[in-house]
Amino acid sequence: MLSVALTGNIGAGKSTVAELFRRWGATIIDADQLVREAQTPGHPALQQVAGRFGRQMIRPDGTLDRAKLRAVVLADPEALEALNSIIHPEVHRRRRELLAEARARGDRIVVSDIPLLFEAADPSEFDAVVLVDAPESVRRERLLQSRPLPAHELDRLISAQIPSASKRLRSDYVIDNEGDHEALERSAGSVWKALLARA
Repeated sequence: MLSVALTGNIGAGKSTVAELFRRWGATIIDADQLVREAQTPGHPALQQVAGRFGRQMIRPDGTLDRAKLRAVVLADPEALEALNSIIHPEVHRRRRELLAEARARGDRIVVSDIPLLFEAADPSEFDAVVLVDAPESVRRERLLQSRPLPAHELDRLISAQIPSASKRLRSDYVIDNEGDHEALERSAGSVWKALLARA
């Protein structure tokens, strides 16, 4: 089984590439989905979040008020670190479980979709690292179109990630995504062929 990490800064198009890889036969483990699982009502991690940040972060129906929590952690690096120390270990644990299940099934290529691979995980755990990248101006424009966020929140989301220039140097494959969907599909297809050859 080939274990691949797929990453990319916000707005680069990583989720689109993950969907292409899924269509072509990869098993996808989505770190964002695992974060959402860890934040469901009754989950121990959500209880820890409430303990650290206050019950006001939990809505009356028991779900996390993501917008309220995001505003707090984007404004305070220590709060962000505290949140990560609660959520990331749970995400890593669950991802390892899913990897073991995929290996037991005999899956050929498993792609772990991890936005914060270089910030919060260990790239050396994987057989290959694929980075999806686009210029910051392009990413910013995409985000403005897809997310109704104030400009200052958008700036904080972008600055919370390591610049992609250093990530390019540490990745096995780079998919540039500043053109249209067809161009992205061609670039992703070339990388997929290389991964198949390695698998």
